[in-house]
Amino acid sequence: MNTSLRRTLTVLAAPVAALSVWILAVPVAGTTLNVRMGDATQTVEAVPVAVSSLLAGLAGWALLAILERLTSRPRRVWTTIAVTVWILSLLGPLNSAVATPATLVLLLMHLTVGAIVILGFSVWGRR
Repeated sequence: MNTSLRRTLTVLAAPVAALSVWILAVPVAGTTLNVRMGDATQTVEAVPVAVSSLLAGLAGWALLAILERLTSRPRRVWTTIAVTVWILSLLGPLNSAVATPATLVLLLMHLTVGAIVILGFSVWGRR
């Protein structure tokens, strides 16, 4: 399997996994994913989950492609940046979720997408 196909599968796996968590938590378990957005409260729905996780994967791929052209150790640099962004992304659910169940589900989605993207691109990056 060539590198582009592997990376495409990694990018597509991220929203599939995030939506799987969302489906289990929201329609199946009945969790309400409400987050604070300024003074308002917004419910996290399936489409934003899919789009944001897809965009995270695409951004990771773009950064890796740039680093492969500019650095001698692109996977190491990319992984360091990606893990840092992943850890910082956890602040979103911790600071914005309205209830504990929502916090836990949103954290699980962030952890799942981050793990897929980081492991997928780190393992399949160019040497």
